[in-house]
Amino acid sequence: MCNKACCFTGHRIIPEREYKTISKHLEREIVGLIHKDVRYFGAGGALGFDTLAALSVLKLKGVYPWIKLILVLPHKEQAKGWSEGDIKIYSQILQEADKAVYMSEQYQNGCMHKRNRYLVDHSDICLCYLTKTSGGTAYTVDYAKQKGLQIINIALD
Repeated sequence: MCNKACCFTGHRIIPEREYKTISKHLEREIVGLIHKDVRYFGAGGALGFDTLAALSVLKLKGVYPWIKLILVLPHKEQAKGWSEGDIKIYSQILQEADKAVYMSEQYQNGCMHKRNRYLVDHSDICLCYLTKTSGGTAYTVDYAKQKGLQIINIALD
């Protein structure tokens, strides 16, 4: 990823009733960023918001074929223990992504934070779904603020 890049961060657990609304907000914000010449979109490959964001980018590639989805994954066994349905969606995203970057071969202590910092360090904008003041998403958004990224929190829409 390079200039004109956006990373995603958000909660893994999202109330099912909010999926459709969040997806609409995501698509609207992504299209707005594309019109501001953002070309690269980085997602962490986790369940929940990361999955919604990656699927939104892949959907929009049909209209904007020049945009790129870059998966930044903590390790190669990330989907271990997931449900069959979640693994199927993850595999589809991984197959359709333009690039996948792995922080390590196997799970290691700190690999999730390393992934989150990598996403922020290679972005100009952080598009997030943040509703809590603690946890991995809050840490990542705080790190993005420290690094001077523009923060767009669709949970506040």
